[in-house]
Amino acid sequence: MKKLILFMAIAVCFLQQAEAQQLRTPAPSPTSTVKQEFALSSVELSYSRPAIKGRKIFGDLVPYGKVWRTGANSATTITFGEDVVFGGKAVPAGKYGLLTIPGETEWTVILSKQLDVTSPAAYKQDQDVVRAQVKPTQLPLTVENLIITFDDIKANSMNMDIIWDKTAIVVPITANIDEQITKQIDELMNKDNRPYFASAMYYMENGKDLNKAAAWFDKAIEQTPTAFWVYYQRANCLAKLGRKQDAIASANKSIELAKAAKNDDYVTLNQKLLATLK
Repeated sequence: MKKLILFMAIAVCFLQQAEAQQLRTPAPSPTSTVKQEFALSSVELSYSRPAIKGRKIFGDLVPYGKVWRTGANSATTITFGEDVVFGGKAVPAGKYGLLTIPGETEWTVILSKQLDVTSPAAYKQDQDVVRAQVKPTQLPLTVENLIITFDDIKANSMNMDIIWDKTAIVVPITANIDEQITKQIDELMNKDNRPYFASAMYYMENGKDLNKAAAWFDKAIEQTPTAFWVYYQRANCLAKLGRKQDAIASANKSIELAKAAKNDDYVTLNQKLLATLK
């Protein structure tokens, strides 16, 4: 009888454990991973998204003047695929803990070697990589869940936004990629399959030598004579150079080739460009 009672007790415990293991409920502060292509690599951010739930956030739930993990549950981390300038401070490629010290008129944003800070007590200032000072902005609306995102993304710059409740901060991130790209162009131009179109686009879009860009567009057309998209970008380049008639001729050629290829999008793009050249 004792053995039977013991067996039944073990069986009940086992069933309770199995039932508990099978039960899944929504996380109160769900984890989010944001991966953003940037410059010549990418930036990846991992954080949890707490909700307001009727609480007072900054100055209460998140105290002013104290280190905040900038999320909930686990530590918030950010990984840079290449060297960047974060909030005006140089940061080598790598993975860092992202922490903040909120304030009423100024926030301190910290990148730390520590990847596991979930409470102020665990934070060690001597592990800081950089500290950036930013001013908070008050929003005209309420954001229920914490948002950390990237916006205003350009070839070598973007912003990291931290937004919650009625407060937002913006941290600028830049990458010095011009030297690397120029070096790639110089190296690839010595090879048989030269990237004339991509090189011309980079020069045109980044305020570099437009005459060289125009010459490269010509070479790209020699490589692919029916490339209506190349003629269109060549027209843009010639317009920037003030060569209006050449730009009009290139745009019209692009329209002719785009119609033959049944690409209405480029027909429209060229027509809009021509309207500006009248």
